[in-house]
Amino acid sequence: MPDKVIVTCALTGVLATRDQCPWVPYTPAEIAEEARRAYEAGAAVVHIHARTDQGGPTYEPAVFAAIRREIEARCPVILNFSTGGIGSMEGRVAHIREVKPALGALNMGSMNYAKYSARRKEFVFDFVFENTFKDIAYLLTVMKEALVKPELECFDVGHTNSIWPLIDQGLLKRPLQFSFIMGVLGGIRATAENLAVQAREAPPDSTWEVVGISHEQWRMASAALALGGNVRVGLEDNFYLDAEGTQMARSNGELVDKAVRMARDVGREPATVAEARSLLSLETPW
Repeated sequence: MPDKVIVTCALTGVLATRDQCPWVPYTPAEIAEEARRAYEAGAAVVHIHARTDQGGPTYEPAVFAAIRREIEARCPVILNFSTGGIGSMEGRVAHIREVKPALGALNMGSMNYAKYSARRKEFVFDFVFENTFKDIAYLLTVMKEALVKPELECFDVGHTNSIWPLIDQGLLKRPLQFSFIMGVLGGIRATAENLAVQAREAPPDSTWEVVGISHEQWRMASAALALGGNVRVGLEDNFYLDAEGTQMARSNGELVDKAVRMARDVGREPATVAEARSLLSLETPW
C-alpha cells in the first residue's frame, strides 16, 4: 500500500501581489476557487491568509467567515488559517476564535525576517518578526478554547525546541503538527541536511511538512518526500513550476499537481481529506 503524503496548498499569503503574479487570489470567491483547484489536484489542506478585495492583508473575522463559506460550498478541503503578521495578538487571533478552522498556523519564535537583492546590493525588506513566549501562549490558549489544532511554524531549530515549556504548561498537546519553513533570510538555510535535523528534533509521534520558499520549493519538497514528511506548495511561497523560475504557474492547482506527480514518482500517494484528518489527529478534540 503506498505511503501517504499530506499535500497542503498556501493559496495567497500576505505579501504576494498581482504585480508579481497575475493569478494571486484576493477576494473570498477567488480564494475559494483556488482552494477548489488545489483540492481537485490532490491537496487535502489549504493554508489561508485573508485579503481585502484590493489585495491588502486583513484579519477581519467576517472576511475569514466568508472565505470559509465560499470554500465549503465548493469542496471539503481542510482549512488552516494563518495568525502570522504584525499587529495586536487580539486582532491576529479573533478569526480563530470566531470562525474555528480545523488548524491554526502559529509562529514559534522571533527572528530577523529579510530579503536581500544581490543585484542591487541592498535589502528589499528588513524587519524583526516578533513572537514572544507570552504571545505564543496567548495564541495557544485561544486555539485550545476554540478546539483548533495548532500548526507550529518553525523557521529555525530553536523554534522547534520551543515546544517543551508549552507542553509542560498544558498549552500544547501531543501529537504535534510542524511546518518547517526553510529559505527565509534570518531563518534556517534550505538544505536536505537541515530538514533532516528539523525532523529529528520534533517528537517522534509528530507530523510535519516542509515549506520551501521561492526557488527552494521543489528541492525541499523532494527532500521531504524522501524523508517521509509532508509538503506545502502554493502561490504564497513560490510562483514557479520549475526551479529556475522561468515557468510561472497559472493557478495553485498547477503547483499541487506537480507536487502530487513528485510524490507518486517516489511511491507515495496524496492523502485524501479523510486520511489527512486521521494523520493529523483532527478527529480527536484538542
